Amino acid sequence: MQAQSANNETYDLIVVGGGVNGTGIAADAAGRGLKVLLCEMNDLASATSSNSSKLIHGGLRYLEYYEFRLVREALAEREVLLKNAPHIIAPLRFQLPHRPHLRPAWMIRAGLFLYDNLAKRDTLERSKSLKFDSNSPLKSEMKKGFEYSDAAVHDARLVICNALLAKEKGADIRVRTRCVKALRDTQGWCVTLKDKHDKEVNVQAKAVVNAAGPWVTSLFDDALVEKSPKSIRLVKGSHIIVPRIHQQPQAYILQNEDGRIVFVIPYEDDFSLIGTTDVDYEGNPSEVAIDEDEINYLVNVTNQHFKQQISADDVVGTYSGVRPLLNDESDSAQAVTRDYTFEVTTEDTDYPLLSVFGGKITTYRKLSEAAVNKVCEYFPHAAGAWTKTATLPGGEFKSRAEYGATLQAKYSWLRTQMINRYVRNYGTLCETFLAKCAAIEDMGTDFGGGLYQAEVDYLIESEWASDLDDILWRRTKMGMVLSSSQKQQLADYLLSNTEPQGGYSSHSYQQQAG
Repeated sequence: MQAQSANNETYDLIVVGGGVNGTGIAADAAGRGLKVLLCEMNDLASATSSNSSKLIHGGLRYLEYYEFRLVREALAEREVLLKNAPHIIAPLRFQLPHRPHLRPAWMIRAGLFLYDNLAKRDTLERSKSLKFDSNSPLKSEMKKGFEYSDAAVHDARLVICNALLAKEKGADIRVRTRCVKALRDTQGWCVTLKDKHDKEVNVQAKAVVNAAGPWVTSLFDDALVEKSPKSIRLVKGSHIIVPRIHQQPQAYILQNEDGRIVFVIPYEDDFSLIGTTDVDYEGNPSEVAIDEDEINYLVNVTNQHFKQQISADDVVGTYSGVRPLLNDESDSAQAVTRDYTFEVTTEDTDYPLLSVFGGKITTYRKLSEAAVNKVCEYFPHAAGAWTKTATLPGGEFKSRAEYGATLQAKYSWLRTQMINRYVRNYGTLCETFLAKCAAIEDMGTDFGGGLYQAEVDYLIESEWASDLDDILWRRTKMGMVLSSSQKQQLADYLLSNTEPQGGYSSHSYQQQAG
């Protein structure tokens, strides 16, 4: 990986935060010719950006809160991202059972008409009405419904791909590196960074972006030593993972009596992902976890709709994330806006601080572009916006099926299941480690489920991975597949091939899945 820079090296821009907004801003700025450093105190995508519902969507339910601009922008971005990242983003049809006592059919039809027409659709099908028959996995009393299009995303890999793009454009990406102090004077910003070994280094910058997500306001208190210009509202969203409830390809969006909706999404071939909750959260965002009430809530909503009944005992994995939403003083957590805003402060200098408040994963590219546009007002020689047509690393193909066939022909010794996973996880990046192999034996140790040493080594050398969670839950989802003994074998391998990270780390997924 990229070596640590010398003390007092000067950058145009320092980005604090390695989630989807931070890496998106770093990539956009580096591509315009700015010298960029990004620091992340943990692993990339280690907080909110890896704990989403794994969707690129317009936000159908936001129409009820009159968020028309946000929905229009998200729908337009959905089309952009489907083209730019076909490896990690794919179309997904949703079925919405009609429950007349919750929302009348005319209201849903009107919402879906807006959803189809607020922004141009190039690739996705229109919505339509449905009649459910005996083949439906839904209970027999569910007679009618609606179907519409959105897209599924591997959220953590979206962050990794943006970090890789930023690195390609010359950005310095430093993980497990905390911004402990950022002070502005007449010469610019002096930023103190501390790595995982508590080694401190000072770097200079002309501009700083605070994209710390749930920590956006605490960065003001701890490192910037000034008052945050806006407040955020932390909302916990939790998900459960169960063995697949049905074998059909579509996802479901379920209405509930409390006005919320719950998604049931096909997940990693053999599972169903169910979520999310919306609960106000106070405390350390690093310690967020699902509680028993949330599990029961998601189980009960699911059982109201599906023939296949589930219980808390069926849960094989869980995760929770804290969404840093712009505090608009809404009465309920689900009504809080998912929109975003920036605040730029200069203190009458030419050395700006741009802070990002709010946002959602679907609009990360648009947010990043708008943020860098604002920063570039202080860099008159920077190039213009460019990411709308930029393919993310690994996405250099037209369709998953077509590229999968190419891989099968080129590496005939690979199992189909492995090829499918490589295509949707890495796209063309998988050939970085496959190119060195002529047979399955050349892939090295099989840690379980087709996770081979060659892939692990690639993740360590090229994607900033160093501990078990990095590999099993963010770079891949193989934590759902490996046994406890296989995870321990991988942890032992990582300890002997990377800098010490503290051994076999735990994760809410692992606590459930074992």
